[in-house]
Amino acid sequence: MKALTYIDISNNQLEGPLPDNPSFRNATADSLEGNRGLCSNIPTQRLKSCPITSRGKNGFLVFWILGALVILSICAGIFTYYLRKRKQKNGNNNSDDETGETLSIFCYDGKIKYQDIIQSTHEFDPRYLIGIGGYGKVYKANLPGAIVAVKKLHQTMDEEMSKPVVKQEFLNEVRALTEIRHRNVVKLFGFCSHRRHTFLIYEYMEKGSLNKILADDEEAKQLNWTKRINIMKGVAYALSYMHHDSSIPIVHCDISSGNILLDNDYEAKISDFGTAKLLKMDSSNWSAVAGTYGYVAPELAYTMKATEKCDLYSFGVLTLEVVKGKHPGDLVSTLSSLPRKTLSLRSIFDERLPEPEAEVREKLVKMVEVALSCLQADPQSRPTVLSISTAFS
Repeated sequence: MKALTYIDISNNQLEGPLPDNPSFRNATADSLEGNRGLCSNIPTQRLKSCPITSRGKNGFLVFWILGALVILSICAGIFTYYLRKRKQKNGNNNSDDETGETLSIFCYDGKIKYQDIIQSTHEFDPRYLIGIGGYGKVYKANLPGAIVAVKKLHQTMDEEMSKPVVKQEFLNEVRALTEIRHRNVVKLFGFCSHRRHTFLIYEYMEKGSLNKILADDEEAKQLNWTKRINIMKGVAYALSYMHHDSSIPIVHCDISSGNILLDNDYEAKISDFGTAKLLKMDSSNWSAVAGTYGYVAPELAYTMKATEKCDLYSFGVLTLEVVKGKHPGDLVSTLSSLPRKTLSLRSIFDERLPEPEAEVREKLVKMVEVALSCLQADPQSRPTVLSISTAFS
């Protein structure tokens, strides 16, 4: 277009840069007006002929805004740089690396951070492993001022999105434990869902799980009859709270000796709420069969409906296990069908412990009777955990 000597593109609402050639350099303001989106590479002395600069205030406003944005971007960059440096200096960076993709985390006493967990477990090194469950592994983390237990969930990947899937068990546990405040339920201090790791942070229970203690002859002997009675009291109180006093009734669905943790004083606390259900009065509460084999209520297999009575059945099995010192196995069906008068308590007492004294024996008899009532085939024939906790008190 070198032969072009005159150009008039007015009133076409055009956008974009103007060509740098004589016809456009010599264009008048009138020939370019009505095109508010035009910009020009015309030398500075000719900018007054560009409609976005010389046609009133519009051109000036555009350049003013662009300049302001550049200045703001520079300031934001400098601020972000110094803020990041300050966080690193104070140790307040909660992300694990440059991605910073922490989805959800809250703190114990405002001190626990993602990096604290990673560093204290040396990236979940097997040396710190203290337990293995169906949904994850539990590690001991020694943090400044506190020892906590960290349950790292097994990761599953979304093949299409190439990222970890947040498991329902994780969501169940967070939802349930944020609803519960009870001395016989393990405390949840924090949780984190990240593309590298998903974990929950609990209070550390020194004695570990009940099934671990019962499986060890020496430790089981330390668990005398009085301590065993108190353990079942604690479980009953926690279940009573969950079923009757919580804002939303909660069914654990996996009451077993592996999910009962003990502290230094052998006080029991229920843990592992991965299968828990928050019951809604307007819901059928359908549930896939989940839980530990040998503790699951038989009706759950064919009704697929989680109710408080499912926990009652598991409580009955657990009670017999505490009295016997090991899982009762086939004895569950045998005892539940026997007349109470023909029941021989001596045959089900843990032989590793001495014969209980009369007062303690009476309490143990009541415990066994409660257990048998919980094992009734008809769920509606089982008692409520509220009545059980009252009987224990």
